[in-house]
Amino acid sequence: MKPALTDLRKLAKDKHIENKKYFDKLKKKTPKNLDYVMQDIHEAEFKKTDCLSCANCCKTTGPLFTLADIERIAKHLRQKPQQFIAQFLRIDEDNDYVLQSVPCHFLDNENFCLIYDVRPKACREFPHTDRKKFHQISNLTLKNVEMCPAAFNIVEEMKKRMPL
Repeated sequence: MKPALTDLRKLAKDKHIENKKYFDKLKKKTPKNLDYVMQDIHEAEFKKTDCLSCANCCKTTGPLFTLADIERIAKHLRQKPQQFIAQFLRIDEDNDYVLQSVPCHFLDNENFCLIYDVRPKACREFPHTDRKKFHQISNLTLKNVEMCPAAFNIVEEMKKRMPL
């Protein structure tokens, strides 16, 4: 199933309760091979997913910027970290650095990232479906399936391959 971006939010909302129950069970009884299975599902999905055709993550949300991200990106842009912060970032309610606005300032008209080689860690790892100890990020995954067709497909495949 390849959900259209226009249908994704509704599909994710329709599956939210089912997914929440699944992840609650997963936390209580985590299969030993979960991370291996998730790695396989993630790799298979991203062999057939072209993020450049979507870029919804960059258009609708922004990553958290670590201090290392800020220093690396500022250096790439030949700015001081404080200049980069002042120009592009703000501090959110959790005291994290985030973008001042979305879509991301570094996303061009063809969905290419202008700072791809130095992009934030959160962007490099998105949608986090191949992360070790995957069961610990279920709340994040529930949010990501609403914006990322690949994450949606990965969770659906996960439920098929690992019924609880």
